[in-house]
Amino acid sequence: MNVKILCVGKVKEKFYRDAISEYSKRLSKYCSLEIVEVADEKTSDAATEVENNIIKSKEGERILKHIKDKDFVISLAIEGQEKDSIQFSKYIENLGVSGKSSIVFVIGGSLGISDEVFKRTDYKISFSKMTFPHQLMRVILLEQIYRAMRIMNNEPYHK
Repeated sequence: MNVKILCVGKVKEKFYRDAISEYSKRLSKYCSLEIVEVADEKTSDAATEVENNIIKSKEGERILKHIKDKDFVISLAIEGQEKDSIQFSKYIENLGVSGKSSIVFVIGGSLGISDEVFKRTDYKISFSKMTFPHQLMRVILLEQIYRAMRIMNNEPYHK
């Protein structure tokens, strides 16, 4: 299985980079993993809704350049479907069984994901109704993918 994580912006904090590196290493046993960072746009706190949509659209264009026709796209969105870890694992496993061997997870920037990216999205998933920093969300997503792979392989995991 090929897993790509497409995300907006760079991870600046060393502790996040260390955690991302650790989970990337652990996942190498189960899948081919690629993490692609696209540039984020500067966002003003005083930006209008129109300006925010322009920013999301620019970031969205950068994201879409890295998505292929054969990719199954899962976008992280508050309004997405919530799953527990076992359900998430079964969902990923079923994608593989149904021939979807290239999965792309999209993590938007601070303003979220553009409508253009959502139009290309095959499935929306939510990890919580809460909002998390997108750098931390990378770590959480990688940990959950790793947990899903362990569950699929009938290996022990922390409950």
